[in-house]
Amino acid sequence: MPISRIAIGSPLEARHPEALKAALAEFISTLIFVFAGQGSGMAYNKLTANGAATPSGLVAAALAHAFALFVAVSVGANISGGHVNPAVTFGAFLGGHITLLRASSTGSPSCSAPSSPASSSKGNLGVIAPIAIGFIVGANILAGGAFDGASMNPAVSFGPAVISWTWDNHWVYWLGPLIGAAIAALTYDIVFIGNITHEQLPVADY
Repeated sequence: MPISRIAIGSPLEARHPEALKAALAEFISTLIFVFAGQGSGMAYNKLTANGAATPSGLVAAALAHAFALFVAVSVGANISGGHVNPAVTFGAFLGGHITLLRASSTGSPSCSAPSSPASSSKGNLGVIAPIAIGFIVGANILAGGAFDGASMNPAVSFGPAVISWTWDNHWVYWLGPLIGAAIAALTYDIVFIGNITHEQLPVADY
């Protein structure tokens, strides 16, 4: 079970140079995504006199977020894993692919996983992953944007909330993604990964 692989980690992990590089990569990636996503909405609203709430505004938001996330994930993919979302990091932690201390500072499964599959037969999505992630986020915004904004990312909700100091129902945009990430991570690990043997990474890999 994935729960058996959850690990706290070593205090040295959070101060490791690789962790600091991963944290910087996540910071830059998240900055790119939130800035482009929120900025596109503000620009569209200014150009169309509150047209952001129209169907064309929803399509524009979906496209902007999809392309921005594609770039953001690509920027951090080889450094921090390109999470760009606290919920993704939380899911990786519950799945046993990242330690708690590393998750709190970066979100890099590539540098901090307490265990790794002994076999690589599951394949690697490579450059396709950022594109697929961008597409699904854009599609979800089209599907749910008219109802609740379709944030799916606590960072996307937290940034504007701090600037505007508006916290109405803010907890929803944390609780929902975190629960969804937990269910997705555990389901994927149990159903698709199954009983693949995991081996402890050597200390040098931390």
